[in-house]
Amino acid sequence: MALIKSISGIRGTIGGAPAEGLSPVDIVKFTAAYATFIASSLEAGQKKLIVVGRDARISGPMVSQIVVSTLCAMGFDVVNIGLASTPTTEIAVVEEKAAGGIIITASHNPKQWNALKLLNSTGEFLNDAQGKEVLRIAESEGFTFAEVDDLGHEYVNNTYNMRHIEQVLALDLVDVDAIRKANFTVAVDAVNSVGGVVIPQLLRALGVKNIVELNCDPSGHFAHTPEPIPENLTGISDLMRSGVANVGFVVDPDVDRLAIVMENGEMFVEEYTLVAVADYILAHTPGSTVSNLSSSRALRDVTEAHGCTYSAAAVGEVNVVTEMKRTGAVIGGEGNGGVIYPAAHYGRDALVGVALFLTLLAKSGKTVSELKAGYPQYAIAKNKIQLTPDIDVDAILVAIKERYASEKVTDIDGVKIDFADSWVHLRKSNTEPIIRIYSEAHTMTEADRLADDIKKVVAEITQK
Repeated sequence: MALIKSISGIRGTIGGAPAEGLSPVDIVKFTAAYATFIASSLEAGQKKLIVVGRDARISGPMVSQIVVSTLCAMGFDVVNIGLASTPTTEIAVVEEKAAGGIIITASHNPKQWNALKLLNSTGEFLNDAQGKEVLRIAESEGFTFAEVDDLGHEYVNNTYNMRHIEQVLALDLVDVDAIRKANFTVAVDAVNSVGGVVIPQLLRALGVKNIVELNCDPSGHFAHTPEPIPENLTGISDLMRSGVANVGFVVDPDVDRLAIVMENGEMFVEEYTLVAVADYILAHTPGSTVSNLSSSRALRDVTEAHGCTYSAAAVGEVNVVTEMKRTGAVIGGEGNGGVIYPAAHYGRDALVGVALFLTLLAKSGKTVSELKAGYPQYAIAKNKIQLTPDIDVDAILVAIKERYASEKVTDIDGVKIDFADSWVHLRKSNTEPIIRIYSEAHTMTEADRLADDIKKVVAEITQK
């Protein structure tokens, strides 16, 4: 059993004793702490209203009932939007003029996990200071429940999936006519979560008549490991290889990440979801772009090819959004397939990614593999080192920084070393007890070699 408390929320496995997993006791404690924080930051006249949405995990209904009841017990009204994606819930917070929102999802984690993701009144994730304050309140149990006359009420609203789709269709750079005329056949793997509902609905609204649905029953019984990376996507890859569709889309359980499968069954690579969408956006609305330090250099290359400016942010959606606002970026996101398009909202959104990519594909007259061939070619190796109690992560990162002082080093989030034709980024994970090592070069062999070299350096440091 595991319980991970971080500024982005609380995440854990279902079952077990309190504090050892995501038990009902922990759900109440952290929900009450969040409600206390939100209550303390309410502006004059602002409604005591929280939006709650969930993915299709087996534990979702149970967790949702506890969260909603706890919020009502804290004196908040709740708009329960039910089965909804993370970006849909973010949009609902703004539409409802709510004080915040809770998304019940463990994102790409397996089915035994669930989590509470915490939003502010703009439908964006809490920042570092706000997240730490929620954790402080939870640990001190500094919350007080409402008396009987001040209890909140639950309101059910199941319209937001369609409202989200309508907002996507209304985006200026989404061309429904072009998509309809292209007469695409599209395959979808939604890992038996909420994407199985909203992605086919979106595709039909975009004029796609031929949809091949794979794992689109929102039962929560994930058909494969839910993270949308190549080793988990053999089913849709085999399907595409048979020639049944022009493009394949894969989403994670809460539909904020989008991976694309080419018509030949090969991966477009989720790093290139953002690259392709950014290329299309920049061609029509020039401006700056942002991704995190662990994302492909290809976005920088494409941005500069359009005569625009790229900047990097620390890993984490809230950090990318902050940098996007600072620079006025027209497009940004993360290399895990997370597209953030401010014209829609400041949140990773696979629905937006699908609509913009299909528009690009329709207008290009190319196959998906031909599109991919036109972008700068890089390969990212994603490795990790399991943490043990005797490993001082901070000391390792300081030593790495000193070892490579002659190179370009960025230390706003772990340590990233930029070489002429490659880079490597080491950082401690916020969600798992590991050090992540991302390395990128022009070929996977080179990227793997770079990661191996860094692992050897880390081993030398830890043995001293």
